[in-house]
Parts: sequence; C-alpha cells; structure tokens
Amino acid sequence: MKEKITETSILLFEKKGFSQTSIQDIVDELEVTKGTFYYYFSSKEQLLMDIHLDYITDLLKRQEKIIEDDDHSEKQKLIKIIHMLIHDIRDKGPSGRVFFREIRHLADDHIDEIKKARAEFRHNIEKIIRKGIDRGEFRDDLRPDILAFGILGVTNWSYNWYKPDGEVSPDELVEIFSGMILQGIEKN
Repeated sequence: MKEKITETSILLFEKKGFSQTSIQDIVDELEVTKGTFYYYFSSKEQLLMDIHLDYITDLLKRQEKIIEDDDHSEKQKLIKIIHMLIHDIRDKGPSGRVFFREIRHLADDHIDEIKKARAEFRHNIEKIIRKGIDRGEFRDDLRPDILAFGILGVTNWSYNWYKPDGEVSPDELVEIFSGMILQGIEKN
C-alpha cells in the first residue's frame, strides 16, 4: 500500500502540484482512509521527502555503476549518464518532474539533504570530466565544474519540454545532446 500511495501521490503532485494536492485527494483517489495514509507517512511533506530520496538515491546508484565500469572511456561514461537521464524522462517522467519542481515544499533540513545528494551527482560528473582531461580524452582548458552544471542543465530541463513519444526518440535526443556537449555545434 505504501508504494500505491507514493505512486498515486506522484501523479497527483505532477498534475495538481504539491500545494494543491491534499491528503484527502490522495486517499480519495485510492479509496482508502486517512488512517491508511498516516500508517505509512507522518505528513504529506514526509511523503514528498521519501519521493525525493528514492529518486536521487536511485540515480546515484545507477551513476555509480556507470562510473565503476572500467571497460568504458570517460566519454562513454558521460554519454551513458546522459542516456540514463533522458531515458528517465520516458521511464520516470512524473517522478522527475515532482523531484525538480516540488523541492521548494520540503523543510529546510530536507532540502539540504536533497541538495547534498544532487551535489554528489554533479561532483561525480566533474570527476569523470577531470579524469577524461587527465587521460587526454578531453581538452585540458575545460572547467569540469561548469561543464557538469551545463550537462545537468541541458538534461534536467528536458523534463519540462521533452515528449518521449513525440517526433524525437530518447536515443536520438541522447545523440543530439551528447554531440552538442562533446563536439559542440561549431562547423569544422
């Protein structure tokens, strides 16, 4: 039941927003009592925090697997991370939109915890870029910190506009973004 409450809440938060969704809306959608909700969650904010933690923890675990794969170059690892983030729009779109849009409704200590995890994800991308520079895969005049922000800005903002079932497939978007990031758009 906890998973059903979470899944239903994600869809309601995506559609109506966190502030406009009440606990009553959630339990009405599931046809359960408020007692059922409070058995699993002490508050709507705790539910939102669980959604955020589950989302970022899953991303970090999958990113770690990519980073630890010594059979791939740093360039290939960046592409795999871009792939992961774009395919999440198709696979976990509502969760991603709630994650990026509703963080402002968390308590300050919870926001700090999520921001720390987000920073870890970004720093891992910086490490890949630094390693790629050290190995001669990337130019040595790059700023890994700014590039990491850029990669995340491009991919994360896609939650707001990208339609995976539209004209551009997720794999095509990964290719476009990877090319734009890794080769730029300047004509040779």
